[in-house]
Amino acid sequence: MTHKILRSILFSLAVFTCLAVFQQTAVAGPPLLCHPFEIGNAKSLPWAGNEWRAVKKDYDLNRLVDDTLALLTNDIPIIVRMETMRRAVIYSVWGIKDHKVGYPVKDLTIANELLSRLLARAQKTKGQGEALALFDAGYFVESYKQAAGSSPQKVDGYEWIVKAIALRNGDPEMNYAAALITLDPARPTHHQHLKRAASGTGDNSLLARNLTRYYAIYGKNGKAL
Repeated sequence: MTHKILRSILFSLAVFTCLAVFQQTAVAGPPLLCHPFEIGNAKSLPWAGNEWRAVKKDYDLNRLVDDTLALLTNDIPIIVRMETMRRAVIYSVWGIKDHKVGYPVKDLTIANELLSRLLARAQKTKGQGEALALFDAGYFVESYKQAAGSSPQKVDGYEWIVKAIALRNGDPEMNYAAALITLDPARPTHHQHLKRAASGTGDNSLLARNLTRYYAIYGKNGKAL
């Protein structure tokens, strides 16, 4: 048995062991928001540190919609897309209810504009880029819901992501996103998505590093940071 195969087996076992521990505990914070995703040196929205809500206080919120859409090009990895949308939601939605963010957000106008633009893009994009457009819209909807408690659009973002996964032949990173969405509130498909995400990891990939980090934190503490 090669070292590579052994590492793969040990990694999968570690993931599912942490999952078993996690499922016995309560989630203390929104899974899509309270843990930054590791993206290496990839470009995302401006950020001020490693803390999960470390917004850059001088960032112009009026630029958020255009900046976010400009970052979500077809060549950007799924994990980087997830972190970009996580930051966008912290800036435009979470800051309203959490004074510790320390960022002046008066209402949901910017968040709703970005949501509408992402939904419109997903509905009109066909062929190349369709899966990514569906994923972006669906993931933003679910992140928005976790931050605000509801969404003004009657859209099940998870269903859009499931469609995107099918179009991308079972994309492991999209399955990771779906696993996070089905974590809280829990859905029967959670374990299936997590298994498919873990099976698609490679040595030192962004997906492998994020899976290890995320479930190590939940397995150790039983709650979000």
